[in-house]
Amino acid sequence: MTQTVVVMGASPKPHRYSNRALRLLREHGYDVIPVHPRVDRIEGLEVAHRLQDIDRPIDTLTLYIGPARVQPLIEDIVAARPRRVIINPGTEDAQLLKRLEDEHIAYEEGCTIVMLQHGTFETTH
Repeated sequence: MTQTVVVMGASPKPHRYSNRALRLLREHGYDVIPVHPRVDRIEGLEVAHRLQDIDRPIDTLTLYIGPARVQPLIEDIVAARPRRVIINPGTEDAQLLKRLEDEHIAYEEGCTIVMLQHGTFETTH
């Protein structure tokens, strides 16, 4: 079964890391859902404007938004109950990590792109 990966903070700009990750995830066969509050399509994919708009289980949520923007979304992230969260460089937030730990939601601090390129992205879930 194909894993669902949500790219939170997906960008329509091809040079942005979130866009590169989205494309690489698709190349690796993942079911990718970009999340962006004001864009309707990215790389041909329909965009969810909010995490709450996603109506299926999330295997991996990969973050591409900085701490100031992630803090108001912490409860939405917890409510979505992803199987794991990838904390990409520059997205680290102590409050988020504490909430994930409190809710027993697995997380990894790493780079989605590097993980995909080195074959370490796949989970055992």
